[in-house]
Amino acid sequence: MDGFPENKPAGKPCKNLQKNFQCNIHEELINKKLKGCIGYDCFGAGQQVTQAIYMGHTWQDTACNTKEIFDVFLRMFQLYQMRYYLMESMTITPAKELQENIIALINENEIICNSNPESILSFDIEEYRNRVNIILKQVCSLLTKSLNSENKKSPSDYLGRSFKHKDLSGLDLSSKLLIAANFSHCSFHGTIFLGADTRDADFSHADLSDAVFLSQGQVNAAKGNLNTKLPKHLDYPVTWK
Repeated sequence: MDGFPENKPAGKPCKNLQKNFQCNIHEELINKKLKGCIGYDCFGAGQQVTQAIYMGHTWQDTACNTKEIFDVFLRMFQLYQMRYYLMESMTITPAKELQENIIALINENEIICNSNPESILSFDIEEYRNRVNIILKQVCSLLTKSLNSENKKSPSDYLGRSFKHKDLSGLDLSSKLLIAANFSHCSFHGTIFLGADTRDADFSHADLSDAVFLSQGQVNAAKGNLNTKLPKHLDYPVTWK
C-alpha cells in the first residue's frame, strides 16, 4: 500500500517493528515519505486490547492466541472509530433530537469493548454498523439543513484540483476522494469529512476549526501548517511543524 514500508498480509508484523514494539525508522518516516505510517490512527483501540482485554499480554508472549488478538483488535478498531463519530454527534446542536438514540449506541459500544474476547468476536458488528450509519446520516442531514446548505452544489471531482481561497462551508464531503487537492486558505464551517480521503490534500492557512467528523488520521495524512486552524480536539501533525 502507498505510504507504508512494504506490502504484507494482515497479521504479519512490520519489518521495522522492534521487540520492544517501537519503530526502527520512526525518526525517518517523514524523509522516507511513509504517509501511511504517519497518518495511521487506531482511535485508542490498540491500548484497550493490550492493556484491558489482555491485561498487558501481547502476541509476542502468547503465541497461541496471536490470531485471536489480531481479530479482536480489528473489531475493536472499528468499534472505537464508530464511537468517535457518535461522541462527536453528541456535540452537534442540530442533532439534539437524536441524542437518546446516540447515547444508546455509545453505551452498547462501551459494553462490548469492555467484554471478553469471545463476546467481542461473536458480536454482530455489521448489524451494529448499519444502525450507526443510519444515525450518522441523520446527523449529517440535520446539520446541512441547519446551515441551509442541503442544496449547495458540491464539485463532482476533488482529486488533485485547486480550490484555493474558496468557501466550502456546509458541504458534505463524506467518503469523497480529496487526494492531493489544494484547499489552502479555504473555509470549512460545518463541512462534513466523514470517511473522506485526505491524503496529501493541502490545508495550509485553511480554517478547519468547525469541520465535522474530521479525525486525527485524516489530518495526519494531509498537508498543512501552523496557520491551519484545527478543531480543538485534534493535534498538529509533526509534518506540519
